[in-house]
Amino acid sequence: MATRGRIGLQLQDGSVLSSYHHWDSYVEWLGKQLVEHYPTRDKVAELIDGGDMSSAYTNAGFNNETLPESRALYYTDRGESLENNAPRLDATLADYLDKESGEEFHYLMTLNGEWIAYQMNSFEKQDPEVVSIPTK
Repeated sequence: MATRGRIGLQLQDGSVLSSYHHWDSYVEWLGKQLVEHYPTRDKVAELIDGGDMSSAYTNAGFNNETLPESRALYYTDRGESLENNAPRLDATLADYLDKESGEEFHYLMTLNGEWIAYQMNSFEKQDPEVVSIPTK
């Protein structure tokens, strides 16, 4: 079973550009991968531009083939169109944190280049809450 998430980049006007992330979106894995491998706004923008993904950082492909280097594994890698998996633009942070999508974690790189992780509490009657990303 997947732990679904969303990776977002806060834009200058307060909107959030984001992509869906399917596997292992909990902070102990995806949070750590984002902090380690996507430490700048430019790297996050490049990650999100690829659209929806299975994993933000892997060396295995869809058929368990070994990839030449570790990288994001996008839905377009399995033949789906970018049009159907394009990044999503939310006008506000509140829109980005809408629980209706059923994702369990949302990540946001802020304007000052810091990562924030939100546990969405998608299946509970409480608001999303900021959670710590482990550093080790």
